[in-house]
This record gives sequence, structure tokens and C-alpha cells, in this order.
Amino acid sequence: MDNHGDIKAQLEAERQKRKQLQAGGSSNSEIKYDTELYETGDRFAGYDKSIEPSKEIQLKSGRFGITAPRELLDELQEGDEDVLKELQRERGIQPSIGERESEYQQRRHDRQLPGEDGGFAEKMRLVQLDNERKELEAKISRAAEKQPQQRRRWDQTPADIHKGDEAPVARGAATPRKRSRWDQTPADVGGDQTPAGIHGAETPRRSCWDQTPQTSAARFGETPKRTRSRWDETPAQISAATPKAAAAAAAAAAAAAAASQDPRNAFQTDEELDALLPEEGYEIVAAPASYVPIRTPARKLMATPAPQVEGFQIPEQAKVDLPAVELGGVGALPFLKEADVQAFGRLLEKVDEDDLSTTERKEREVLELVLRIKNGTQPQRKAAMRAMTERARELGADAIFGQVLPLLMSAQMEDHERHVLVKVVGRALQRLGAAARGHVHRILVAVEPLLIDTDRYARAEGHEIVSSLSKAVGLAAMVAALRPDVDHSDEYVRNTTAHALAVVATALGIGAVLPFVRAVARSTRAWQARQTGARAVRHIAELARSGVLPHLRALVDSVAAQLGDENQIVRTAAALALAALAEAAAPYGIESFDTVLRPLWMGVRQHRGRGLAAFLKAVGFIIPLMDPEHQAHYAREVVPVLVREFDSADDAMRAVVLRVLRQCIGAAGVPVSLVRDDVLPAFARAFWVRRVALDVRQRVLVLDATAELAAKAGAASVIELLIPLLKDAAAPLRSMAAAAVARVLDELGGLDIHGRLEELLIDATLFAFQEQAGDARSVLDALAAAVTALGPRARPYLQQIASALLWRLNNAQPPVRQQAADLVARVAPAMAACDETEMLSRVSIVLFEYLGEEYPDVLGSILSALRAVVASVGIAEMQPPVGDLLPRLTPILKNRHEKVQEACIHLVGCIADRAPEQVPAREWMRCCFSLLDLLRAHKKAVRRAAVSTFGFIARAIGPQDVLATLLNNLKVQERQNRVCTTVAIAIVAESCAPFTVLPALMNEYRVPELNVQNGVLKSLAFLFEYIGSMARDYVGAVTPLLEDALVDRDLVHRQQAASAIRHLALSVAGRGCEPPILHLLNFLWPNVFETSPHSICAVLEAIESCRVCLGAGPILLYCLQGLFHPARKVREVYWRIYNMMYLGAQPALVAFYPRFQDQAENNYCRYELDYVL
Repeated sequence: MDNHGDIKAQLEAERQKRKQLQAGGSSNSEIKYDTELYETGDRFAGYDKSIEPSKEIQLKSGRFGITAPRELLDELQEGDEDVLKELQRERGIQPSIGERESEYQQRRHDRQLPGEDGGFAEKMRLVQLDNERKELEAKISRAAEKQPQQRRRWDQTPADIHKGDEAPVARGAATPRKRSRWDQTPADVGGDQTPAGIHGAETPRRSCWDQTPQTSAARFGETPKRTRSRWDETPAQISAATPKAAAAAAAAAAAAAAASQDPRNAFQTDEELDALLPEEGYEIVAAPASYVPIRTPARKLMATPAPQVEGFQIPEQAKVDLPAVELGGVGALPFLKEADVQAFGRLLEKVDEDDLSTTERKEREVLELVLRIKNGTQPQRKAAMRAMTERARELGADAIFGQVLPLLMSAQMEDHERHVLVKVVGRALQRLGAAARGHVHRILVAVEPLLIDTDRYARAEGHEIVSSLSKAVGLAAMVAALRPDVDHSDEYVRNTTAHALAVVATALGIGAVLPFVRAVARSTRAWQARQTGARAVRHIAELARSGVLPHLRALVDSVAAQLGDENQIVRTAAALALAALAEAAAPYGIESFDTVLRPLWMGVRQHRGRGLAAFLKAVGFIIPLMDPEHQAHYAREVVPVLVREFDSADDAMRAVVLRVLRQCIGAAGVPVSLVRDDVLPAFARAFWVRRVALDVRQRVLVLDATAELAAKAGAASVIELLIPLLKDAAAPLRSMAAAAVARVLDELGGLDIHGRLEELLIDATLFAFQEQAGDARSVLDALAAAVTALGPRARPYLQQIASALLWRLNNAQPPVRQQAADLVARVAPAMAACDETEMLSRVSIVLFEYLGEEYPDVLGSILSALRAVVASVGIAEMQPPVGDLLPRLTPILKNRHEKVQEACIHLVGCIADRAPEQVPAREWMRCCFSLLDLLRAHKKAVRRAAVSTFGFIARAIGPQDVLATLLNNLKVQERQNRVCTTVAIAIVAESCAPFTVLPALMNEYRVPELNVQNGVLKSLAFLFEYIGSMARDYVGAVTPLLEDALVDRDLVHRQQAASAIRHLALSVAGRGCEPPILHLLNFLWPNVFETSPHSICAVLEAIESCRVCLGAGPILLYCLQGLFHPARKVREVYWRIYNMMYLGAQPALVAFYPRFQDQAENNYCRYELDYVL
């Protein structure tokens, strides 16, 4: 017991000592541990050491484990922001279209879908009223801006104040000016005068601040009484005070009564509590005997108020339970967004379809189909899309477009949803045709925003829809729909209308739309119409490109008059239209621009800013169309203007200047001295600066212009300007200069670089390579291009470059090692050309030692460098020897990184192609087994490299062992692996002759397994495709096998056999193998009635190949049997084959048409053919 007491006392002493240390009671000298390594402060500083009673944080252990604190759960439930959407927004992913639209693109929501009623005159009247309203609003806003602001009294001078005081008296006392108390002078506010004495008989309204404090002695003796506050009163007392307060109290009581009826404020009954709580472990506690309910009305607690939300509220019937949605006729959809409730709310109502009218029933069916297409799974979407397409005419244009077009206008639409809805509109237009004429304007309003979308796929979809609409409804309907918007007051509407008009012109022909475009561009009614016409001409040129040549003069004449328009916007649009026409027509059509050259040149001399940019662009694109003499003249006149605008602060002007500079410098008649003396120095001073290097778009234009200047003035002149920039302190500018050097040297070479400039170039590029930060590929390209361009002249600098490479290969940072290995792969051919084999061998030995690199990107670059060294040096002088290198590569083939796989396979294939005898056959077989797994790689380049390497290995060790491995691989279940195996078999047959592979392959077809037989047939297809004309020696051998496959019950067998016949017939065309092909055609023809898309495509392609081999005559005789068959489905198949044949061999069919006797109206006799016969 004594020992236990001592231990307890010792523990208590240690505990007290620890508390003193934690409280800071002991000095720092008592601390025995190293204070530099271990902190002496409290390690729990900043943490809560206790749970406050006010915080209801309870970690309660229940049947599902420890739960989170209640406040955290409430915070998650009350959070309005979706966590997934917030994460997507942080990563730059914007799920909905409305979130990524610019302010200009969001103006599409201001447009409303027009109604279906009213004709063309009504639409024009409404548009005119809208334009007049907006013009009036603009005039009012301009007048309000011009109106001088009313001066405040504090801004007036004393003289003005006196004038203001005297003015009412002079005008009379009818309207006296009300004086403010601050207008009174100290004399006016004397203690003996009352306000009545100041203003006359009128008694002013007294304020509590006007009273003088009372200082009566009797007041000090009184005990101040507590004034009853309004907050002490009960609602009943407040209501009794005034009628207005009574009304407010009544309203509050009504709100309380309504809130008491809210289910959220209702008390839970005993039955509800019994259902929520378990029966065991709980009991109902009776109220204490001393409990007395509150009887005082003033202290009675009111019911919990329900939140009062002002404004519009979504009706209760629109609330949807999102997790499980079951709609009649739609099925359980994976999700239903809240934004969909407004559009698909009618589907949530349970209605009897017998009570619905025909129109309502169709609209409900369309809603169900659209909901399946929009939110359903892939099978649901396909089935609904097929049903919508097939029943489009039955449902009608009103029902389809009335439901789909409002959805397209929604701001909550996502990309994939818009894609499927646009597809619905396109397929409906194909089926409806002219029946959609009543909805042309509504479709254009919904689809036109796609034409200016930032996504090029969305623009392509919009182009396709407008084109299909134009072909379906015709030119007249499109012009009638576009006419009200060409002079619309909203610039956004005019812009989209111009885009739509250009699409209509390309779809229906420029010649058909040209009269309307000319009328719009020459409109005298409104300048908005002239601007729209000029924009339409510009977009027509951008879409049609060289297709504008037949109509070039008419298009130029339609906008020529607008170059002198009184409105600056119209002149700019006309100049841009001419620039687009010149760019599209290059290098032809200078005759069409003769009438606009003088106005354009006058515009260049008269305009500034954006207008000057448009006219400069037009002149710049017309100059390349001229002959050399006129090119030189106009270029010399334009270059001073361009040099002057180099210093412009407008990025749009600088972009136009760079594009025009390229056009002018590239002209044949521009002298080199003009470029070197006048353009290059100013160009380098204005554009080769750090600010431009940070702008991606302007950087690309500067690089293009630099390359054009180098082509004109010579590579040495430009590189001399770029060399100082390669040593600039700013990394973006160094990278930009390196990209320009690499491009100039790749395009022009280094023949004009001599002497000192070579040294400066190598020194600058090597400095930039060593100073680069991050993955700057352009610097690596510049150094490699410099070494390659110099060729043998680079030999004095290779030792310095090799030393830098070896040092960077041993660097601790993986990106540095990767860049060094990439540079070795680029400069290895140049080193070999300089006879630096020893240097390459030293570098290859270092690379061989680093094959154990753990970073896959670095390892892939090292393998690529080794491959470049093997290809440059040769197998004989390769160090280390190939026999030592290949065993190190076999384990690397199992690496799962795609870059490593591709580089390693290429290196193994290079060794197998150049030195197969230096590696034992056993090692090659190990490589084959490793390559089998790579046939399943996701990257196509890896699979192609593995297949080609099989051919090299098969040629190295013979096809028997490799073929056995591949044939066994046909039995696996994975389709991708089997397909790659069939391609590898075909490669082996091409490398080792078909007779070494074909017997074993045909023997494998006897295995009664579908995968194996399909693999053999696919191998035959690839085999005949690869071996080409050698197939004539084997066509008789494979005919029985293909004959058996064509009569098999399996559809895939027949499909693969048709694919094999296709390649076989094309390979033996013109080789005298017509009888076996005709025999196979007899077995192939019954498959023309297949319904599977893949199968029917394979059969039709095989028939077309047989037509190439046999000629059009035999195929025509087969077709004549069913062209006029009574069954429509039979006729459709035969006419499809005949149309294919007519497109491929129309002249050859003439000799095989049946003979018909001449009739009174038509002549069918072919007299020329009879003469030949």
C-alpha cells in the first residue's frame, strides 16, 4: 500500500509540474531539450480545448456511427450553392451555355419568339413600331444628357441668393417661395421675435428643436416618470391606438393565422412522434405539478412566423421531388432539373387523354419525346429520336416547333442538351419540308444565335439548320422571314440576320439571293439596312470562298456605293466586305475591284481609328491580286501608313496592320531595300516587346509577319534583330524570339548566315536553352533548327552543345533531363553529318545508363533519343551494342505510360529492321509476348507501332513462331485485341509472303468458334488489302472459304466475308480473275436485303468493288430484276445499287441498256452503238 501511495504521489507531482510548464510558470532554463529543433510553445495553441455550453456540438454515437455536428449538417442543407457547380466553375468548366456567354451574346434573351398569327405586313408593322419606340427612347435619353443639371442652392453665389429672394416679390405674392430656416439671419431669430413676426400672419409648423429648454426650479424637484415605450405595448394595445395601427394588427393576425396553418409550424401529434421514435427507450414525461401556463396576453409567445417573400413565387404545384420522377408514358428518367419543370410541368398532371383535344394530345406526345431526348439515357434518346423523326408529319410542325424552340431559347440549356435539340429540329425539317413555312421566323430567332457562338461545332450546327431550312421552305419564305430584321434597331438582331442571309445564299446559290442582297445593301430608307447588306456580303465571301468568283463583280458593285456613305458604320462595313471578297477571290478578280480602288485609297488617307483599319485591310487584300508593277506602286504608298500605325494603342488596329503588312511584303514588286530600311527597324521596335509576348493572339500575328519579312529581306537580316532578344531577361519574350528563329531557319535555312552571326546565333540559342523555365518547347526547337541549318558548319560548336547536354542529363530536375534528351533526338542527325560518331557514342552510353529513369516522360524522351542515335550512327558503330540494349528494353515494354510504350516499340522495331541477326531468336519471342499486351493500348499510335513491329520481328525470325502466337490470340474475348491481332497477321503476311501465312490461317477457320472464325475473315480482309495485286495467286484458294462464310447463318460472318470480297475484288481488278469474283457475287447478292447498318454497308461496298472488277454490265443485269418490283422495299434496294453504279460508271452503262423501239415522242435507238457492233 505504501508503494502504491508513493507512486500516486509521484504521479500527482509530475502532473502539477506539467501544468506549471504548460501555464508558463517555470523558467526556460528548466527545459532540457533543444529549443532550436523543438518548439517550446503550446502545440495546442489555436485549438478549442473545451466545448462551450452555447454550442450544441454533440458527437452522438448511433446505429450508423458517429454523426457530424448539427450546425455543420444545417449549413450543408441550407447552402444554396451547388458544390459540383462551384467546383466546375473553379476549374473553368461552365456547364450551362448562359454562364459562358458574353454580355453581347446574352442579348439573345431579349428577343421573344414571334407569334404564329399575322402575315408579312403585320410583322413589318410590329418591327416598325419597335424601331420607332427605340428611336424615341434614344432621343429622350440624349435630351436628358444634354439638359443642364439644376444648380443646388449651396452652389449659388451670394448675389444669386439675393436675386432669388427678390424674384418672388417681383413676380407677385401668388406663388411665394417657401423660405428655409437656414435663410434667416441672426437678427431674424432673436429671442423676442416669434416665427409669426418673421413670416407675417402665417404660423409655421413648430419643431421640437425650436423650443428653448426650460430651467424652472420646480422641474428639478419632480421625480421623472418613466415614459412608456411603444415597444412595451402589446399588439392589442397598438391596434387600439390608431385606425392605421389597427389595420396593421389585423394584417399581422391574418399572417399569424396563415403561418399557424403552415405544416412547418404545426405541432407534432403523438401518432407522428410514435412513428418517428422507437417504442423502447422513450417515455412520455408528464408536466410538473408546479407548472402554470402563461396567462398574460402581453407575454404570450406568438407562433413562429412563416417567411414572407415579396414578388413572384413559384406555385406549389410546380415543386417536383427530384430523386425519383415517374411520368406517364416517359418512364423513370435519370434526372429532372428544376429548370425543366416550367417546360415539362404539364406532364406532371394526371389527365385523361380521352378528354384532350387532338392538338393537346399531340403536344403532350411531343413533350414526352423531347423529355426522353433531352434527359433520357442513350437507349431512350435513340428510340425517342427515331419516333420523332418517323412521326414528324403526323405530329405536325406546330406541335414540334412549339415545344422545341422555347427550350432552345433557354439560358439554362447545356451543350449536350442543345446539341440533341438542334438535331431534333434538323430531322424534323427533313421530314416536314414545306410544311414548316409557317415557322421560319421562329426557327431563325431560335437558331441564329448559334451562328455567332464561340464554339465552332455550335456554329456548324446552326449553319446546317439554316441551310436545311432554306432548302425545305424555299427562297421566298426565307426572304419574307429575314426582311423585317434587316433594318432592325437592335445591332445584335442585324448581325445575326446578316449571318443567316449568308448561309441562305450558300445553300440556295449566290445568284438566287443576290438581288435581295443588292436591294438591302443599296437601301435608301435606313442606314441599318445598308450595314446589314454589307455584312451579308462579307459573310457570303467568308463562307463561299472561291465560289464568289462568278458573282464577284455584282457583289462588289452592291457595296461600292457604301464607301462614301454618310454613316461611319456603313463605310466600315463596306470596306470589310470588300476585304473579305478580295481574300476569297485571290489570286483572281482584280478587274472587279477597279471601281473601288480610288474610294478605298481616299478612305485610307481620310480615316483614322477603326475606319482606317477597315480601309487598310481592304487595300491590303486587293494588292496581291494586281500585277507586279501595280503591286509595287500601291505597296510603296501603303507602307508609310502601316509604319505610322505600328505605334497604335488599339489592338484591333495592330492586328489589321500585321495582316496587311504580310500581304504587302509578300507582293512580287516590293523592293527588298524598302523592307530592310523602312519596315524592319520600326517593326522590331513596335512589336518585339514584352507586352506583345504576353498576348497570345498578337504573338501569332507577329510571328507570321516576321516570317514574311524574313522571306523578303533574308533570314540573316531578321535573325540579327532577334539574337539580342534571345538573351532578354523576360522568359516570354525569349520564348517568342526562339519560336521566330526556329520558324525562319526551318523555312529558309541558314545559307546566308556566315561568320560572326553563326557564333552569335549558337551562343544566344544555347543561352536561351540553358535559361529556359518550364516546358519551353520553342527554345529547344530554335537550338535544334540552328544546328540543323548550319549543317557541317556547326561542328566547332558541337563540343560545347554536347557538354551542356551531358550536364543537363545529370540534372536533378526531371524537366531539365527531359529537355536534354529531346534535344539529343533533334541534333543526332546533325552530329552524324559532322562525323562526330565518337561524341554520339558517348552520349548514347549516358542515355543507356539512364534507362532506369523513374519519371515516365523523361524515360520516353530517353528512348526517343536512343532511337535517333541508332538511326544516325548505324548498328555497326552503335555503343552500347544492340545485343546489350534489347534485353534492357524488353521489361520497359510493360510500362503503362503511353509515351514510353510508343518510344520503346519504335526502338525495338528499328533494331529488328536493321540488325535482327545480332539478337537471339529467344529474345525476339519475349518481345512478341510483350507486344501482345500492347495491342490493347488505348492510344492508336501505340497499337499501330506494335503491329508494324510484329512485321519486323516476323521477318527477322520467320513467321511460324510469331503466327502461332497470333493465332492463339484470336481466341480471346476482347474485341480490340482480336482486331489488332488480325492486323498483325496481315502485316506478317505482307512481310514474309502470303503463302507462309495463308495455309495456317485457313486451317484455323475450321475451329468451331465464332470469335476465331470472325478473326480469320477479318485477317483475310486486311491481308488482301495489304498484299495488293499478289492476291491474284490466292483468289482460287480462298473462294471456298468465303463461299461458306457467305451462306452462314451468323450475320457477322456474312459481313466479314463481304468485307474480304471487297478488298479481294479491288486487288485483282484487271488481273483476269473475273470468274471467281462472279461466283462470289452470286453468293453475295442475296444479302442486299439486310437491315443492319454495318452489314448493308459492307455488302454494298463489296458489290461496288465487284463492279470495278467485272464492269458495269453484269451488275446492271442483276439490278434490272428488281428495279420495277411491286414491293417498295425491294425497289428501294435495287435503285440504291443502280444509283451507286450510275455515279461510278455512267458511260459504261449505255452499251448494256435494254433495247426499246422508238416512239413518236422519244427515240431510244443507239445508232452509234449499232455502227460499232
